[in-house]
Amino acid sequence: MATEPLLFLVEDDAAFARTLQRSFERRGYRVALAADPAELDRLLAAETPDYAVVDLKLGQASGLACVQTLHGHDPETVIVVLTGYASIATAVQAVKLGATSYLAKPADTDDLEAAFGKIGGDVDTPIGVRQTSIKTLEWERIHKTLAESDFNVSETARRLGMHRRTLARKLEKRPLR
Repeated sequence: MATEPLLFLVEDDAAFARTLQRSFERRGYRVALAADPAELDRLLAAETPDYAVVDLKLGQASGLACVQTLHGHDPETVIVVLTGYASIATAVQAVKLGATSYLAKPADTDDLEAAFGKIGGDVDTPIGVRQTSIKTLEWERIHKTLAESDFNVSETARRLGMHRRTLARKLEKRPLR
């Protein structure tokens, strides 16, 4: 009998993590949960996963560090980044650091499992003709700068040349979760 594939789920939203855990366990996966990079390190000390799903924003930590850690531990681990705040900048960085896929929320177990099977990329992916809106470009710039400043709002505001309260209001409208 083949062993169950091991999946590490790095997600700080406990309710969402439990939901995904149950769903993957029903599909025959063995699932280990981590809510932050320190918990991931403890898991990696004991086992090496076949698959990993990493949330991009883990409280004040970046999931990109977890991607780097997982890939450094075992380059064969299939890593999928899952985020509610997708941007081109973070997608590029996630892939550079070792992620095989990058999915925007909402995504379900079917989407994640499909991403596990798409390791090499798909040359037939349609190229969109929709132009990016100013608001989307602004959000991507804010998110990129937030990631570069380790999600420090004051430092991000300084780098963007805007008042901290202005940035805080923008983030309230589109919170980082």
